[in-house]
Formats: sequence, C-alpha cells, structure tokens
Amino acid sequence: MAKLYFRYGAMNSSKTALLLTAAYNYEERAQHPVIVKPGIDTKAGESVSSRIGLERPVDVLLAAEDSLLEALTTHRPLDQVDAVFIDEAQFLTPAQVDEAFVVAVRHGVPVLCYGLRGDFMTRSFPGSLRLLEIAHAIEELKTICRCGSKAIFNARIVGGEFVSHGDQVAIDGQQADYESLCGRCYLDEVGAVANS
Repeated sequence: MAKLYFRYGAMNSSKTALLLTAAYNYEERAQHPVIVKPGIDTKAGESVSSRIGLERPVDVLLAAEDSLLEALTTHRPLDQVDAVFIDEAQFLTPAQVDEAFVVAVRHGVPVLCYGLRGDFMTRSFPGSLRLLEIAHAIEELKTICRCGSKAIFNARIVGGEFVSHGDQVAIDGQQADYESLCGRCYLDEVGAVANS
C-alpha cells in the first residue's frame, strides 16, 4: 500500500533540496513524479527552489480553493504517476491533506509532503497539523541553531528585529526574514512561546 509521508523541519533543514533529489531519483529511473506547490508560496514563482541553488518548475501550482485530486488528474492520469511530491506542505488546507491521503490509499500513489511543523509564533499550520494527524510516516529533518543545538523554531525578523506577532504567513525574503533557532535561543531572542 502506498503511504502519505510528512517530512518536516525548521527552516534551512534542506526540505526542498531533499524533495528535488528524491524526485530526480524517480525521473532517473524513467518514472513519473509530480511536483506540487501551494500557490501562496510566491518566492520562486512557479518553481520550487532550494537555498543551495537547486530549482525545478512545478507541475501543479495549487490554490487554496483547488481540489488536489482534480489538479493532479488534470495534469496527468493517476495511473501514470509514480509519486507525488508536495513542497511547502504547511500551506495545504486540511481538505487538501485529506485528498493526499486518498491519493495514497485509494489510488496507490505515494505522496511525500515536505514542510514546516509550526510558524514563527510556535503554532501549527493547519496543513501541518492535519498531516501530523493522518500521515502514515512522519520524519523530522534536522538543522542547527546558531549555537550549534538542534533548531526547532522559526523566528521571524522584520526590520532587523525579532517579532512575536503578525500574520501567520509572510513569505521568506519578501515580507520578512527568518532564522531557525533552538528553544533557548528562541526564548532569548523572541521571548515566551505563544500560549493563546
């Protein structure tokens, strides 16, 4: 049986680079992966792009109101798809995550989602929360904090200052910058984790 996977990590944990490498492995073996990205992520246009310079056009750019299943089958019949890779999966809606589960279970196509677990206020994204609830396999991708400890939080920087409030989504490098931090450095820079 195919599975729904959620591979999450703080920013700079090589999520997109790993996605692109895995998709390339399929293509190298004459298989057909489909690359999906939520349209809210505008930083690379209609491509997925890693910070180490890897880039590839997406096959499906998914709006919040789109059906994942319909978008996939419009691109290519599911019996001709060997795997679905979703970048920035935290931006999926819970309904789209449910459809990803259906693609894996009912259509036998593995769906590999890569994204953040939580936002800069330490809150789950709706897509990530749903993935944590129903994914068959969950894997943490690790990165390090400035102090050398494991980073687990994404701190937002606006105008050179760490901030603790604002809209959940602000695209990296466009409306804000981010730094991956361990718990201690997050508390030192941002303050207490949000509790309401």
